[in-house]
Parts: sequence; structure tokens; C-alpha cells
Amino acid sequence: MNKKTVRDISLTGKRVLVRVDFNVPVKDGVVTDDTRIRAALETLKYILDQKPRYVALMSHFGRPKSGPEAKYSLRPAAGVLEKLLGVNVAFAEDCVGEVAEKAAAALPEGGVLLLENTRFYPGEEKNDPELAKKLAALGDVYVNDAFGSAHRAHSSTEGVARFLPAVGGFLMEKELAYLANAIESPKRPFVAILGGAKVSDKIAVIQSLLGKCDSLLIGGGMANTFFKAQGIEMGDSLVEAEALETAKALLGTSGSKLVLPTDMVIADAFDNGANSKIVKVSEGVPAGWRALDIGPETVETFRKVITNAQTVVWNGPMGVFEMPNFAKGTFKVAEIMAESSATTVIGGGDSAAAVQQAGVADRITHISTGGGASLELLEGKVLPGVAALQDL
Repeated sequence: MNKKTVRDISLTGKRVLVRVDFNVPVKDGVVTDDTRIRAALETLKYILDQKPRYVALMSHFGRPKSGPEAKYSLRPAAGVLEKLLGVNVAFAEDCVGEVAEKAAAALPEGGVLLLENTRFYPGEEKNDPELAKKLAALGDVYVNDAFGSAHRAHSSTEGVARFLPAVGGFLMEKELAYLANAIESPKRPFVAILGGAKVSDKIAVIQSLLGKCDSLLIGGGMANTFFKAQGIEMGDSLVEAEALETAKALLGTSGSKLVLPTDMVIADAFDNGANSKIVKVSEGVPAGWRALDIGPETVETFRKVITNAQTVVWNGPMGVFEMPNFAKGTFKVAEIMAESSATTVIGGGDSAAAVQQAGVADRITHISTGGGASLELLEGKVLPGVAALQDL
């Protein structure tokens, strides 16, 4: 990472404005998963140790449609952060303007303030420079530690950096170190695993990875489109008709790098209690049935490839892992990665949830906090929130 971090700038006595990613699941006003809040602690503790005037935190939460909505308030996150950080965390009912400025001014030396949801302002997602300027008015220094939002050029991620000295936090540094290094200078053999529903969402990622990895394992619903492109009947399985030509082209240029499932678990309904059976991919899927997971033979094929690897990057589940009867393939891949001696990187989103559910998260080298951001990094894109930071 050739960008400055909090280590490279003086924070003592400064008003430090930090972009965090507190877009956490909340039910009935209670945070149900504090992973993203915990991920910010290392940076926040370091900043507080430098004796700043105060620390003001900003984040988006959910997708409010047009202005403030009570269900998208960040207030529940303030209480969780207070417990985890072990210091008082004040909450501002707005993220800019008089309310926010008064709340910040009222903070004691070294105080911490969580600002209200930045997406309560439509200008946030439009990267409105006026909103960015108002946010920047709350700080002397800007720290971006929200990797999960780094692929978005928003007022609180990219816009603020135009008005304040901008550096990265430790989470941002760690995410870039693992993901960028895995792509640009991996220890080989380098194996990438892609799953999820759609090929169309990941065409650019597949093309980028095929040029860099030694093997690319494909699972999940996206494998169905590759099968159909080979002329295999897929019954009622999810198939992207508009992506068939792309799938054919990828099959034609990938050589032996692209590894597809050889068996699958199919069911007669999209339901956990549906009748199911294992079939060879070559047999196809009968009418009224659909592919919902990779089969045991495929798991063993993937095991051999992963076990031989030095670097493994995974994004996207192998099946409909939300249903226990069709989660085996996904969980098995998670376990194989955990047992591997390779550097293992999970690219956020559903894959991150899967390794947590499989109980092997603590044995994975790095689990990204950003699904979309990690995908764009795997694709080789420059992330606006990173590009805006000061160079070393």
C-alpha cells in the first residue's frame, strides 16, 4: 500500500474525522453482528493514544430513500462501540451543520463522537462537494478506515479527502495488503474460487483472475450458465441466457485453468425440505429440478487443488448455503481452506458469512469486510476511496 496511514501524520491535538464502516445488521434497534465495529477498534485505539482533540466518526447505514428514517439511525452502533472501546461515545443527531458542530465542540479532550447516518443526505451518494465540505469542517485530519465503502466515490469517502489531509487506517491498510498482494504478487500456486448466483456480476473478475491465477474453481449458480453453454440441460436451474456467449468464450480461452463442478446436488423445489439427489453434471438436470449445491466428487476435486496451493482467494458461495441441506459444499470448501497451509483470503459478503457459520473463521488468514470493494480490487480496478489518500 503506497498510501499514508495514521502512522504517517501527527494527530496530537487534532480534530480527527474518521470514516468507518458501521453498516451493520440491526434488528429491533439491536446490533446483531458487531464484526465491522470490532474491525475499527485497532485504528480508533491508536488515534486515541495520540491524544487528539477529539475523534468524530462517520458512516453510512442501510439505504434510506430520501432523508432521515428512524430505522436507519446509527444510534444503536454508538452503544456497541462504547462497550467495545471502553470510553464514552457521544452521538450526534446529524452528521453536518449546527447539530454536529455543537456535539463535536462539547466533547471533552480525547472524546469520541459518532455522527448520524451520512446517507440521510442524498448528496452523499452523489459525492456532493458542498456536503463533503461540511463534513470536512468537523476535522483537521481525515482517516479512511472503511474499506467496505472504498469502491464508492461518495462525499464521506472520496469528497472529504479534497478538503483535509487524508490517510488510511489500519483496517484499510490490512485489506489492501492481503487482497492487493494476493492478486499482484501471490505465492504460487495461486488458486481463486468464485461462486454466487450470476456470471454477469463477475465477468470482469473472471477475466482478470484467469490472467493471474493458476486455477480458477467455479461453483454456485454461476456454474449453471457454464454448463448450459456446453449444451447440458439444466432443468429449472438458474441460468443467465444473456451470459451464455460470454461463458462459451471464457471456456474457449481458459484452457485447463477453469475448473467446473463434475457433480451437483439437485432438488425438485427451491426449498430446504425439497426432494434432493446427487447427479453427474454430464447427466444434466431433469425438468422441474434445479441445481442447488456442488456434489461430493467436486468437493474432493477442489480439495486437491486447494491443498496444493500457496495462495487461495474465495468470493461467493458454492450453493444456496442459506438452506442447511444445500450448504454442505460451501461449508466443505470453507473447512478445506481452514485446513490449508496457504495464505487464505475471503473476499467479503456471503463467503465471509459462510466461514463464520462453518465455524472456521479463526483459521482463515484474512476475511475482508468489503464484498463489493474486494470484488473490484480482484477485478483490478482503482478504488476511489483509496486513490484519494495521500501517497507515501
